[in-house]
Amino acid sequence: MKISHIEVIRLSIPFESDRAPPARPDTAWNAASPALKQMETLLVRVQSDTGLQGWGEGFGHLCNSVTALALQDLVIPLFLGKTVPESREALTALMAEAEKNLHAFGRSGPVRYALSALDIALWDLLGQHLGQPLWQLLGGRREIGLYASLVSYNNQPEEVARQVSRAWQAGFHTLKLHETEYAAIAAARAALPAEATLMVDVNCPWTVDEASEHARQLAGLQLGWLEEPVWPPDDCAGLARVRREGTPLAAGENAAGENGFEALFERAAVDVVQPSVAKVGGITAALRVIERAQSYRVKVVPHCFYYGAGLLASAHLVATLPPEILLEVPYIRFSPLLYPQLDFSPTLVLPDTPGLGFNPDAEILKQHTVSHLHIDAEGAHHV
Repeated sequence: MKISHIEVIRLSIPFESDRAPPARPDTAWNAASPALKQMETLLVRVQSDTGLQGWGEGFGHLCNSVTALALQDLVIPLFLGKTVPESREALTALMAEAEKNLHAFGRSGPVRYALSALDIALWDLLGQHLGQPLWQLLGGRREIGLYASLVSYNNQPEEVARQVSRAWQAGFHTLKLHETEYAAIAAARAALPAEATLMVDVNCPWTVDEASEHARQLAGLQLGWLEEPVWPPDDCAGLARVRREGTPLAAGENAAGENGFEALFERAAVDVVQPSVAKVGGITAALRVIERAQSYRVKVVPHCFYYGAGLLASAHLVATLPPEILLEVPYIRFSPLLYPQLDFSPTLVLPDTPGLGFNPDAEILKQHTVSHLHIDAEGAHHV
């Protein structure tokens, strides 16, 4: 079974989040930004010469066009014509060869994101070949819990309180904010029952001294974790300093590949590591991060602010972790739904079909495609 061709599909799907538009025009540098009304994703579809197809997703958002170019010019040519792996060992070896060939282009960034997409798609094909859903192939369970990852509500305390109350009433008892000011975070904590778990992702805004002060201030709110508080995000010594202020820390979404987690472990910098399957190198790399974290006794909660094949790949990984580990899902309403599992509820029953179980609606794909490339041995063709 050989890889005959690969498609790169860039989508943009509208969503609702019950928030007012920003007061002034703003560039949406991250997926929680108030400026966003549509969310992009970058899918790959790997086709074998036997007719099987595997889906993957690469990061991400505003840089999807760059990742698509990395796929077209660098990554996909390495995989065309190769034998589709029929064992975990063969898949690991194929990805290791590709990483070595492309090492000069960085341990993170669009090339790594492109490799992540290919890896996920190959795991999808492997599961199909072996006749097992990935959660089963990986030794996990079929049903997992979800936590609601809210978009930003501009640090408006009343609105933040209203939104966390809405999520709680929908059955989500673990929630994450994307706010940066104490008043907004405290308003969320006050609006929730004591048994609710509240986390905050601030997206790397502060110096170590600033982050330490915020961590001291937030300690009384008993957060589940404070995520990515320090700029630059790989300042592991700085994170370790902030951690000593009493608020648990989480990081890892921006790690430079799987090896980027080693300093987090060795410095005892965080309480929670967050490999992001569409950024770190796919399922193969994420599994190695999980194994290393277990040896350091550090909790793993995969990062996942996606809605394509990467979300389901993250779900299969969560299924291998302890039952209290929940899958992050963006707490927004997609219209339309690319596939049924995007109608989020507090639990998710994973597909029992072999492989990833990603089955996007063909008509929605067609309607919301920004660009579509078909790449084979003869080159790239726009569809």
